[in-house]
Amino acid sequence: MTRRTMLLGSAALIGAACTSGDAREAKEDSMITDDSNIDWANLTEAEWRERLSEEEFRVLRKEGTERAGTSPLNDEKREGTFVCAGCELPLFASETKFESGTGWPSFYDHLPGALETKRDFKLVVPRTEYHCSRCGGHQGHVFKDGPRPTGLRYCNNGVALKFVPA
Repeated sequence: MTRRTMLLGSAALIGAACTSGDAREAKEDSMITDDSNIDWANLTEAEWRERLSEEEFRVLRKEGTERAGTSPLNDEKREGTFVCAGCELPLFASETKFESGTGWPSFYDHLPGALETKRDFKLVVPRTEYHCSRCGGHQGHVFKDGPRPTGLRYCNNGVALKFVPA
């Protein structure tokens, strides 16, 4: 463990212990929106834990999956953009969202350059997992059972997204 990691971890613990009120609200209020100086690929685990709620951390940083049907973004129908909850990179335009019946927000296409993919064998059957191209945050899996024009279904964890209305 490096000295920097130790200091950052200690600072995060002290900050969490001194915080009152809704921790999620506090994390959103403290989120840095000027990301020009952030080296997203090299944030430490302690830095991510400071920025994210426990559930966001579990999904975005540990490749977890939220329970189906739990995200309010399933019902989001306004015009706007779905951005990464980790770094706020725009990932999906609202016009590509569709009701898949799966219990997770689903999209048939993503914004150019927003996602990177890799093979996932966690359920034995190979799947294509996708991540935010800027911070590497796990978003979900893509399947070949979506609507036209792409025929793809980007099945996203709602907790890994934020919605920005137009």
